[in-house]
Amino acid sequence: MRGRQRVKTAVVDLVEPTEVVPAVRTATAPPAPPVDVDPLYGVALLKTAFELKRRPEGSVEEVLSGVLARLRIDEDEFRAFLSQQGGLLAALGQKR
Repeated sequence: MRGRQRVKTAVVDLVEPTEVVPAVRTATAPPAPPVDVDPLYGVALLKTAFELKRRPEGSVEEVLSGVLARLRIDEDEFRAFLSQQGGLLAALGQKR
């Protein structure tokens, strides 16, 4: 600071915390039974995305089947996982 400059200060109002009421949860349909999630499922999704980017002429189904075969992942279990995740495969197919 040069010369006779003063430091600017701010006034802070202290507010007392108010009581928070917990949110009421409504009853919903029970979730589908969970599918065992193999750590390789994420790897399979990434590899599928890379393959689709590298080979645009291939279909999503072909590429996915090839990736699952190379990673030795059961295709039926993986598709059950995908359907539980909100149709990720359908989203992949629509973007193409």
